Amino acid sequence: MMNSIKLFIALINTLLLLEISLADPRTQTVQITCGNQLEHNSSVFVPNFVATMAKISEQMTASGFGVAVTGSGPDINYGLAQCYGDLSLQDCTLCYAEARTVLPKCYPYNGGRIFFDGCFMRSENYSFYEEFKGPNDTALCGNTTRKSSLFQASARQAVMNIVQSAPSNRGYARAQVGVSGNSNETVYVLSDCWKSLNESSCKQCLENASDSILGCLPWSEGRALNTGCFMRYSDTDFLNEELGSGSSRGTIVVIVVSVVSSLVVLAVGGVIGFYIWKHRYIQKRRRGSNDAEKMAKTLNDSSLNFKYSTIDKATESFANDNKLGQGGFGTVYKGALPDGREIAVKRLFFNNRHRAADFYNEINIISSVEHKNLVRLLGCSCSGPESLLVYEYLANKSLDRFIFDDTKGKTLNWEKRYKIITGTAEGLVHLHDNSKTRIIHRDIKASNILLDSRLRAKIADFGLARSFEEDKSHISTAIAGTLGYMAPEYLAHGQLTEKADVYSFGVLIMEIITGRQNNRSKSAEYSDGLVTITWRHFQAGAAEKIYDPNLMLQNDNNDNVKNEILRVVQIGLLCTQEIPTLRPSMSKALEMLTKKENNLPAPSNPPFIDEKTMELNDTYDNPCYPLNADRSGSVATVSHSSFYPR
Repeated sequence: MMNSIKLFIALINTLLLLEISLADPRTQTVQITCGNQLEHNSSVFVPNFVATMAKISEQMTASGFGVAVTGSGPDINYGLAQCYGDLSLQDCTLCYAEARTVLPKCYPYNGGRIFFDGCFMRSENYSFYEEFKGPNDTALCGNTTRKSSLFQASARQAVMNIVQSAPSNRGYARAQVGVSGNSNETVYVLSDCWKSLNESSCKQCLENASDSILGCLPWSEGRALNTGCFMRYSDTDFLNEELGSGSSRGTIVVIVVSVVSSLVVLAVGGVIGFYIWKHRYIQKRRRGSNDAEKMAKTLNDSSLNFKYSTIDKATESFANDNKLGQGGFGTVYKGALPDGREIAVKRLFFNNRHRAADFYNEINIISSVEHKNLVRLLGCSCSGPESLLVYEYLANKSLDRFIFDDTKGKTLNWEKRYKIITGTAEGLVHLHDNSKTRIIHRDIKASNILLDSRLRAKIADFGLARSFEEDKSHISTAIAGTLGYMAPEYLAHGQLTEKADVYSFGVLIMEIITGRQNNRSKSAEYSDGLVTITWRHFQAGAAEKIYDPNLMLQNDNNDNVKNEILRVVQIGLLCTQEIPTLRPSMSKALEMLTKKENNLPAPSNPPFIDEKTMELNDTYDNPCYPLNADRSGSVATVSHSSFYPR
């Protein structure tokens, strides 16, 4: 009995030493703002930024605040990061780890700032540490609930209280004020100045912030996002608990100890279970160095591993003359290996080892499948100063460079486009049905279909791909992909099945036939999407009106070709039906494409979604090969607006 109690006490002490936090790191993005000045020299700017972030990281784990400077001249990099005062150091580390994956999306601009609900981060090419106001200062207001005059009065009082108390407390203050006459309602307020400010500057910043945030009343929530400080009020308790007087980063461990013999074993088991759960949670949230070390160790002994020096030499030190294109997270270069093989090298803008799980996912999935219609990964390099992916070189780059170009589009007659459609279908069938595990691509679109020298289709970009077991009906995951190609049920519920790829494939079919790009994000505002336009013309028996004129240049009188194109349009509409169970599987869609004598069912209506009204954020870093120069529609790129649940 005594040994069990001693073990129990020892486990409690272990938890205390490990500083297990039960708080919320509040890593939801509130706003990211990028500068308007382009970087001067990427080969210097990128290493400077990475070094600055590494220096700050060490400080954040020790104190929750960090500043660092790297480099000189136009490529100098100043950085600052700070967690708000109610975060534990453990949760602060998690918040900073998330922030440093989002801020690099401002590249190629050399400055930017990001507000999370738990921390702040900024990077510039000049010293901004003493700035407390600027043109980007703003307030974001919640608008779900209109509050009473009593709540408004309490909110004003709470905000004024922390404006007075925070400057003398290094900028941090929090308040909970009950609403008079309503025992169930409370106003919660938090403020934080950056620790680089003196007391006078902090006070001025908070006064400016209070003026703007009180303009959010009578709504239930407001945030002030200022150059030198952050402030928030809400009718919901978002504050983390604190231990001890004056302790703004106390570790919270709540354990009820019962000295009853029958409960000791249960208590010990509960502590162990809690520790295991929390340890897994932290590891999942961090996506940290352990994964990077595991990946590097695995690859060092693998045929996939390339020495950084080999790739550097193959691309002539990433010479501009070898540059093939630039995507959202990196630049692609052509190279030649010593054995004469031509390669395409994706050079990531930043060393993303802290996102090793995502990087490893790309390598693991694409190296486990092989098919004539899937781009072939030759290897990678993650042990040098940059993360690199090495693919087979495809001379014609991506499909979007043809079908959306009036001149190049003429080189793709219907026969060639049909082969591209069927080739893409064959690649997806292999992913869905013929590989060891079911693989969903999640980002099928024209820029991710590469073309070899004979214009054969190869599916690329497996950074968002997910695999799951046969007995699973679906997997629930964070939404990621490209607006305009994402299935409605996936957008609404985050439930991922193969039918999400089928929907994207249907959109791709329509783009190939019409030569039009589906509306994405806020482009072509107020116009219908391509799926809707195609559906209406098909229903009216006038589908030919939206065909790419390049298709018909040599086939004006060929009824067989016209009928074949119309059949493929119908297959595209079957793939984009609103109800996912009505969509064919990819194997069935391929059968429809190749067995032209079979009759097709009539498609039901597609989802009438206006993607242009949707604004999504995803912090996913996507280290992949696609050579498209524009990923502005991808959810994987940053949205310069707030998106958080209310």
